[in-house]
Amino acid sequence: MNDFAERLISWQRKHGRHDLPWQGGHDPYRIWLSEIMLQQTQVDTVIPYYTRFLARFPDVASLAAAPVEEVMALWSGLGYYARARNLHRAAQAIVAGHGGEFPRSAAEIAGLPGIGRSTAAAIAAFAYGERAAILDGNVKRVLCRIFGVEGFPGDKAVENRLWALAESLLPAREVGRYIQAQMDLGATLCTRGKPACERCPFAGDCIARRGNRVGELPTPRPKKTVPRRSARYAVVLHREAVMLERRPPAGIWGGLLSLPEIPAEVPAELAGTSAWARSHFGFDAVEARALGALTHTFTHFVLEMQPVLLRLRTDTRPRARDGDALAWVPLSALDEAALPAPVRRILDALAAPDLFTG
Repeated sequence: MNDFAERLISWQRKHGRHDLPWQGGHDPYRIWLSEIMLQQTQVDTVIPYYTRFLARFPDVASLAAAPVEEVMALWSGLGYYARARNLHRAAQAIVAGHGGEFPRSAAEIAGLPGIGRSTAAAIAAFAYGERAAILDGNVKRVLCRIFGVEGFPGDKAVENRLWALAESLLPAREVGRYIQAQMDLGATLCTRGKPACERCPFAGDCIARRGNRVGELPTPRPKKTVPRRSARYAVVLHREAVMLERRPPAGIWGGLLSLPEIPAEVPAELAGTSAWARSHFGFDAVEARALGALTHTFTHFVLEMQPVLLRLRTDTRPRARDGDALAWVPLSALDEAALPAPVRRILDALAAPDLFTG
């Protein structure tokens, strides 16, 4: 299909997306921020986060100078929190190693924390017009369907074939618009479910459509059993504050505030009792009971969460332990706290624990 890029660019001019908040300029910082937020997250979800983040951190220098806790708080609820930590690390690397100037080539950009080959190419194409191919989820789906590429795109051999195809299709000019056109086609027409094939500029050439295989391509990930884990969490309340614990930088919810996890070795009959609260935290609870369980799905496993309510006597003088790991946070300040989505759900539903439906 020798005119693939030309047809795609022409389609984008008429039918593509042109009013997204990060469009209309060539600022690599804004482009980078949007590309990181859009990884594994839909546009409608990203827009309010992007707007708030940019208002607080308008440039690389302000992001690099900010405490990571503040960065995580603004990211709270967007998920995949390693993206926020890497965003902060990359900003610091730009200031320290590049004099505060964003690198100008895809190769240099890919050397920053949290930026892979495809994201680096998108930033370089949009900001600097570099002729570089991308291969995000939308592009993989478009190429697999139109050109009939078989095999799971996550397999290295299939991915290499897709990279070679993507590079062979690059136009000589208007690379930024072409990259945007690929993203737009995958996001608006060639969608995962219910694609609008009749409106696609390649409807007559698409191998998947001609073979009635649109639902089969790209080849799905081979099915495997998703492991399930379980954990208990202490919801410790004192007057109008809740005890939260800063998670370690690595692992799930790294760097976020979470509910203290009840050790697995604590027997079920003791967890959530006043006696356990006294032995573990050093204070008595006037109310101790299990709340409704809920589940949260991560990329590679499902977490079954059992929150246990521990309400302390008002005359208790609680103290956070372990240095800065534990802290009392006013319930009125939770909106600004860096909380994982399921923890926020637990705390939001405290007044009506029957809302937990699992």
